[in-house]
Amino acid sequence: MQDVLFQQLINWLTLGCIYSLLALGFSLLFGVLQVIHFSHGDVALVAPFVALAAVQIVAASLGADASWLVLGGACLIAIVAVGWLGVGLDKLVISRFRDAPAMMPLVATVALGIVLRELIRHVYPEGSNPHAFPAVAQGSITTPFGAIPMISVVSVLVSVGLVIALLYVLHRTPAGMRLRAVSQDRETARLFAIASGPVFRRAFFIASAIGAVGGIFMASYAGVVRFDFGIQAGLIGFSAAVVGGLGRLGGAIIGALLIAAIETIVQGYVPNGTSYRLVFVFALVILVLVFRPAGLFGSQKMEKV
Repeated sequence: MQDVLFQQLINWLTLGCIYSLLALGFSLLFGVLQVIHFSHGDVALVAPFVALAAVQIVAASLGADASWLVLGGACLIAIVAVGWLGVGLDKLVISRFRDAPAMMPLVATVALGIVLRELIRHVYPEGSNPHAFPAVAQGSITTPFGAIPMISVVSVLVSVGLVIALLYVLHRTPAGMRLRAVSQDRETARLFAIASGPVFRRAFFIASAIGAVGGIFMASYAGVVRFDFGIQAGLIGFSAAVVGGLGRLGGAIIGALLIAAIETIVQGYVPNGTSYRLVFVFALVILVLVFRPAGLFGSQKMEKV
């Protein structure tokens, strides 16, 4: 019984960290641009496909198997590439709706997600089929309570490190201060000669790169990736951000941990829970929105319409 509880705790922490990385992107972009980037999950799940392609290219050119070093390098390439993909999508599509009614960028980003999924499906080799994705870390650590898979250890450590790095950048660097200034009052920031364009590009790069890390860990934890994984990743990441309060980075993390806890408990203790886990997850989202429409840590804003 103790071993089972310990394993459920490890599963919860791993899923919570992965979902946190996805949710942070939603909250960061909403906090800076006041835009819900519904294709963020699809952007994040491009990363595993880029990493797989990079592994195959590097392994073929070196004439060697995909070692952990090759896989790590491929993942870094994928993270940077997806960061710039986010910047490019903002420049090509999302920036066109900066001052448009909220419904327009929402519909545009939903359509953008469909475009990304269909491009992977039809352009990537055998894109309609599931692709096996290797674990970013092999083996396990033995403890008195049970074995901890290395993929869980790496996911938790990297996620915590990224959150600390993000908070440091936002609160201790000039770039972060400019980003927070634009998020609080774009017009006042402009009076202080803070150009919003570079700030938006920086926000998209950071959010997309962090989401890419989450997408890689998600594929590695599942052991497989599909072209439509971005739908579920986006829904869970957005739901976590909404539960915590959109625009609140700390709230996004707590929302992700709550959703991961519900999912882990349902899978572990409800009969056929794997099939019903999302029912319970989104029931939690509905419950939070009924009693706390702005999220657990959000603040209600009055808007004239």
